[in-house]
Amino acid sequence: MPSLERVRPAMLIDSVWRMALRLGFQFARVWWHLRRPHHEGALVAIYVGQALLLVKSSYRAEWNFPGGSVHPGEAPDAAARREMEEEIGLSTGRLLPAGSACGIWDGRRDRVHFFELRLDCMPALRLDNREIVAARLASPEEMHSIALTKAVTAYLGKDGRC
Repeated sequence: MPSLERVRPAMLIDSVWRMALRLGFQFARVWWHLRRPHHEGALVAIYVGQALLLVKSSYRAEWNFPGGSVHPGEAPDAAARREMEEEIGLSTGRLLPAGSACGIWDGRRDRVHFFELRLDCMPALRLDNREIVAARLASPEEMHSIALTKAVTAYLGKDGRC
């Protein structure tokens, strides 16, 4: 399926942000490997028909679902909705709980809560061109040939469940 890169035009400040995010992520991964902190996250598997929406972060090679960290005192579904709005500008739809997975990913002991959002058509996306630089729909057949984060792989394979 084609890429759905709907981003605003790149600016110099965006390049600076992307560089800072890449460097920061690499330093964080080293720190996580040394300290093995516990982390809790929330990801949203957005289905458009049978296809899944994947996003590309500026700081990692693999494709992921929209989502991120659950803040202290924040409910996982609230974190999923907040991250979805921040990353792709999507705030509508009913999020359905879809389980969780645990693993050591990027050096952290992670627990990721999954949510699903089912849509009939592709919504208008707003990518910031800093953290999120691309989005694409992938059919079930394509998912096996795409580099995916371990959390997405756990969701798809239903392995690593807590």
